[in-house]
Amino acid sequence: MNTILLEPTDVLFFRDGRPMGGSSSGHGAAWPLPNVINHAFHAALHRAALQGVHEHRRGRSGDYSETRDRKFGSLVTAGPFPVCTNGEDHTWFFPRPGDSDDSGLPILLPFRGADPSSLAGPCRYQVVSSKPPSKEASKPWWNKDAWNSYLGTTQRHDLASRCFRKWDSEFSDTEHTYGIGINPDTGSVAEGMFYSAHYLRLREGWKLGVMATAPDKNYQHQTHGNDLVKVLLNGHGCEILAGGQQRICSATLTSSKNGRLPLPLGMSGEFHRDSGSGKHLVKWVMLTPAVFPAIDAGVSKRGTQRKAHPGGWLPTWICPETGDVLLQTIDEAERKRRRNLNASGKGYSSTPDIDAKLVAAIVGKPIPVTGYALPHEAAGRDEGGAKPTLLAAPAGSVYYFECADQDSATKLANALNWHADTVGSAIRNRRSTLMGEKGFGLGVCGTWQFHDAENP
Repeated sequence: MNTILLEPTDVLFFRDGRPMGGSSSGHGAAWPLPNVINHAFHAALHRAALQGVHEHRRGRSGDYSETRDRKFGSLVTAGPFPVCTNGEDHTWFFPRPGDSDDSGLPILLPFRGADPSSLAGPCRYQVVSSKPPSKEASKPWWNKDAWNSYLGTTQRHDLASRCFRKWDSEFSDTEHTYGIGINPDTGSVAEGMFYSAHYLRLREGWKLGVMATAPDKNYQHQTHGNDLVKVLLNGHGCEILAGGQQRICSATLTSSKNGRLPLPLGMSGEFHRDSGSGKHLVKWVMLTPAVFPAIDAGVSKRGTQRKAHPGGWLPTWICPETGDVLLQTIDEAERKRRRNLNASGKGYSSTPDIDAKLVAAIVGKPIPVTGYALPHEAAGRDEGGAKPTLLAAPAGSVYYFECADQDSATKLANALNWHADTVGSAIRNRRSTLMGEKGFGLGVCGTWQFHDAENP
């Protein structure tokens, strides 16, 4: 997977779905969501007009048209993340885990009390703080070494001097400006229409870090092979239009150390065993947001029975009644067979084999994921309009699991860690129900312990 640094030539505009006008500035200086950068690379591939690439048929679940005009379906991305490029090494930063503060230690722990949890769903334990209340905020961005130290995947004393935590203001500024409305029919000024907007400006020495690849089975470049992203960058770099108002970023291809991606690594074994219950304790912390939509009961398009699920903060691979993990461990051959069944519109049965339950969770405020679709005749979209608004569980959310034994804990970690059971050279798991290919649902696993006080 290619590691790419985006350097904006000016301010950037990443607004959410809230309206702009009057006193509202549209929140255009927000850090971009993963789908924004994915769309930027997708548009850049279309502008490149590469010849001979694989084209997909339109449709879902076997109901395909005969026309093949969908391109670049193999594009997968992750990011963006803030990257400090000062010095010889590039330092990547990721959202802070929701159960920790600037100390780097978990301060929010599940409490094994008699009172039931106030959190809806299958959770059994409340999550309480081991520190007294405080109004002091914690820095929202941690570098990879700080994350690895927090997860226990590296020795703290070896990396203490390399654990960095940052405020947003340390790598970006918010600029405010005014503008005039434009009549889309005439292209002239709309009378009486003014707006104010916030823009994001990165400080010197900071860039946006992205990981992207697009292997194409029909395309073969004599130098860059079948990876369309590498072809787009011509082996070193190009220009990408990112976000609103067509802002230009210089995209530069970089190399990763030892072929590993610059994401923190999760634990895969030696999870804490609770002396009271004998359960092995695993937690999953999200590096990027994840979308878990509500599901209605009924029969799916593939002919299989579909159970209802509330979605929202609760992953769709968790049973809403019991908290059981509904994932199954399969090999690559079985994975390919299931993909072929999906492509032909057929369903398949799944037998969960990971003995683990969700028992507690820390989930922040939902993030609205929106967009606007322009008119596109080839896509069967005669008129443009707003895309449906989705609510995503934010990065930093923590999910706590109890596993029956060490084998189940290892299976769960391999199913939830973005790198699975590898050393981190590729992204294997994207646990968001929707838009995983756009970088949603990346996470890492660690271990946890119960709060040891009787009355926290």
